[in-house]
Parts: sequence; C-alpha cells; structure tokens
Amino acid sequence: MSTTQIPAQTPLPIPKTIPRSEEEIAARIKALEALMIEKGIMTTDAVDRLAEIYENEVGPHLGAKVVAKAWTDPEFKARLLANATEACAELGIGGLQGEDMIAVENTDTVHNAIVCTLCSCYPWPVLGLPPNWYKAPPYRSRMVRTPRQVLRDDFGLDIPESVEIRVWDSSAELRYFVLPQRPEGTENLSEEELAQLVTRDSMIGVGQPLRPEPARS
Repeated sequence: MSTTQIPAQTPLPIPKTIPRSEEEIAARIKALEALMIEKGIMTTDAVDRLAEIYENEVGPHLGAKVVAKAWTDPEFKARLLANATEACAELGIGGLQGEDMIAVENTDTVHNAIVCTLCSCYPWPVLGLPPNWYKAPPYRSRMVRTPRQVLRDDFGLDIPESVEIRVWDSSAELRYFVLPQRPEGTENLSEEELAQLVTRDSMIGVGQPLRPEPARS
C-alpha cells in the first residue's frame, strides 16, 4: 500500500532520463559564478563563505546528529516528532529553509519518503542542499505516482508489499525529513557512532542507514 500526502492529481508522463549530467551542471554553475563575480554581483569571498557554510555549518551531518539523538533519547524523539523545528533548535540547528520542519518516523509497517512536486523545497539545516536528482522532474513526478517502483528501480531500495509507503510533499511552508529506523545490532554504539550510520538518503527516505561493521575477532 502506498499513500501520498498531496492533493490527487495525475502528472503528465515525463521521461525517466535526466537531460544533463553532473559534469554539465557543475560547468554551468561555474560559468554563472564567474559571470556574477565579473559583474560585481558577488565577490569571491562571498562565494567561498557560502561554500564553507554548506560544507561545514549545515548539511546531512547535522541531520545525522538529530537522528542519533532521537535513537538514544526517547524524550527528545517525542519532542522531535511533535515539533521538529523546536527539537532541532535544542541542538543549535535551524535557520534559512528550516523555519517549519516536520520529522516523519519509519516503523516496521510504514516507510516514509520525501518529495517536492512544485520545485525543490528541502530542509537545508538538517540535509544541506538538495541533490540534483531530487530537483529533477522525473523524481518529482514519478515518486508520487509509483513510489515503490521508484525506490526499487532508481535507488535499489526494495520495500516489502506489507509495508505502507507514505510520500510527503514538502513546500515553502512545511519541509519534511525522515527519522529512519535504528539498525539492529547497534545497542552498544555511542550517539557519535550512531550518527556515522545515518545517511542523507535515509533522511529523504530513498535509502536506509548503514549497518555497523561486524566486530573483528
């Protein structure tokens, strides 16, 4: 069973193939950056500062910190599911594009996935900048129509038919992220070690957390 938390609609079919490669997109961004600096719209220092912010001060490593805290602290988890924005603020996480965030929990019977059907709304403080495939029309249209197939064919994530898939449509007003299930065999790991298992894709709902490496004898 699959459910989508958006108004019912039938998007026009869109080809699966994304038209531009990562290299082409990177080249276009570099050209645009150079033009903006040349025209005096931005400075090299401003570009470097923005890159530093999204590499070190926001991003999936902060979302992983939130998830690990929820896995080890039931009271924090309850606060996170009740009001993700306020719970993240307890850890000093928040800001632009994260003013109104909602965490949705994966369970044994429900798997959640995130999409933005209109553009690329995304909770920057916990996930950083959205990946290119998240912004691409094929993902945005197909994920709401055939999520089980998209997860299996595009991401190698095979969700059993017995598990309900819920697709949440992020917007400028509300931005969702997934609280994945804690992997088995992690009872003795610290919060910091658990955070290392949390991936960006697991917080979008198109992947699972990493499994801990077995102890060497």
